[in-house]
Amino acid sequence: MSHTPDPAVPEPAGEEEPWLSVRAVTALWPVRKDWVPSVAHLADVRVRRSGGESRGTYGAAPTIYHFHPEDVRRAAQDITEGRVDIPTVYRTDTPDGRRAEFWNRLLFRLLGTILLAMTAASILGILFVIGFVLTVE
Repeated sequence: MSHTPDPAVPEPAGEEEPWLSVRAVTALWPVRKDWVPSVAHLADVRVRRSGGESRGTYGAAPTIYHFHPEDVRRAAQDITEGRVDIPTVYRTDTPDGRRAEFWNRLLFRLLGTILLAMTAASILGILFVIGFVLTVE
């Protein structure tokens, strides 16, 4: 059972502190950015989600997460002391996590380079065809 209050319940007046983004949480936790929402669930951190609604044929809108600052600070201490059971591949301070992050970045950069090369080749091919058609007539 979670010991945190419901995220839909408003904070008492005067105690409202801005909720933290994924980027701010990754600065406090040794967790890879993609896994912050999962680790927040494991650590009983209150989360506000926005977006993610269906776009029909075009997939879904991106989901944006915000995390309760007090819960994040409590969970940071729990995570560093090892009281939250997090898979090693989620963490940035383990060899498995660093290896997974390296391969994800490498794959992203490789696919981006291939896409850029294909776009440039397509543009050059179109220009070649236009030049050929103009010189033949």
